[in-house]
Amino acid sequence: LLFVVGTVSCTLFLAVNGLYSASDDVIELTPTNFNKEVIQSENLWLVEFYAPWCGHCQRLTPEWKKAATALKGVVKVGAVDADKHQSLGGQYGVRGFPTIKIFGANKHKAEDYQGGRTSDAIVEAALSALRSLVKERLSGRSGGYSSGKQSRESGGGDKRDVIELTDDTFDKNVINSDDVWMVEFYAPWCGHCKNLEPEWAAAATEVKEQTKGKVKLAAVDATVNQMLAGRYGIRGFPTIKIFQKGEDPVDYDGGRTRSDIIARALDLFSDNAPPPELLEIISEDVLKTTCDAHQLCIISVLPHILDTGASGRNSYLDVMLKMAEKYKKKMWGWLWTEAGAQSDLESSLGIGGFGYPAMAAVNARKMKFALLKGSFSEQGINEFLRELSVGRGSTAPVGGGAFPKIHSVEPWDGKDGELPVEDDIDLSDVDLDDWDKDEL
Repeated sequence: LLFVVGTVSCTLFLAVNGLYSASDDVIELTPTNFNKEVIQSENLWLVEFYAPWCGHCQRLTPEWKKAATALKGVVKVGAVDADKHQSLGGQYGVRGFPTIKIFGANKHKAEDYQGGRTSDAIVEAALSALRSLVKERLSGRSGGYSSGKQSRESGGGDKRDVIELTDDTFDKNVINSDDVWMVEFYAPWCGHCKNLEPEWAAAATEVKEQTKGKVKLAAVDATVNQMLAGRYGIRGFPTIKIFQKGEDPVDYDGGRTRSDIIARALDLFSDNAPPPELLEIISEDVLKTTCDAHQLCIISVLPHILDTGASGRNSYLDVMLKMAEKYKKKMWGWLWTEAGAQSDLESSLGIGGFGYPAMAAVNARKMKFALLKGSFSEQGINEFLRELSVGRGSTAPVGGGAFPKIHSVEPWDGKDGELPVEDDIDLSDVDLDDWDKDEL
């Protein structure tokens, strides 16, 4: 992987603001303005999803600005800090940075840009997409997505993923459910409800997919189901309430666009999601898959099983699991290995000099790491991770600039270790009397 070489004690995650400013021709997009600026727009849009710490994004920035200036008044060029606005990146399936999407005639089916990263290539792709858009309009196949009837029909108004609830079905489905429910109470004659309907329907489909059905969007006709309307004090329409197991319902008071609704649903999902898996490094695939998929991977090297036994090892793993739960919103990967099992990896991360257990936080994109210098305890690890999460903490490049060879090992069986069995020595042929005389 390419990475920007820095000094050994530079910051792992600089608290960089976005790569673009108001003085650029690149339009900063957020969950708050994305729907209005892009989805409801008649214009063709090129949108970059980036992370401020990503080296490839930093190198693209001047070319993206140059293209935006050249296309000004012709094609809209925007950028989303998808590290800051993860829900918006997730909504469009962003898995790596930078990801560039083209929003053309059908704003709900963005195309991936696969071209070069120069301003010339970007401009050429934009003009090509623009020609296609104009030809579609000329043939009458598309009129863009403005507010109004066509927008509603084309904008995801299929209600198949909105769960209709009634007085009879509400308790059985919602109360005591392990899932999170966002429930809209509406009246068929209500204009605001009609405006919300396509947004709610589109959000329901996206949320179902993104959360694997763990957050559900539902609707209650409050004019028919008056028992529910009375129970929850519904006085105006639409009213949206959030239901979570073991908690009183709360009002949703966010925006009414699909992106606003999706963003809140994904926040609720991450609040209720289980902590990430804690995986033993038993193969190269485990390390690569975990570290490549996450902004940070937290690697612990625990003492040899003969030094701690199963109970000692489990106490260290419990500490890691608690920290994984505490920092689960960060979407980090969590790994561990036994001292000596991956000695090359230990060397590349400078582990060993401080004894065991040890911990390193690795940024696989930059191939840099930070070491836990405090105690391997909830308090010590919490302080270490908190510093990293706000962009502080000294770092060093991974030895060799890449992960070393990872050995395939058998996973820990959960038991105490056993000393290797030594061969019995046959003393029958040894003349002990002669040995004693020689010694004397």
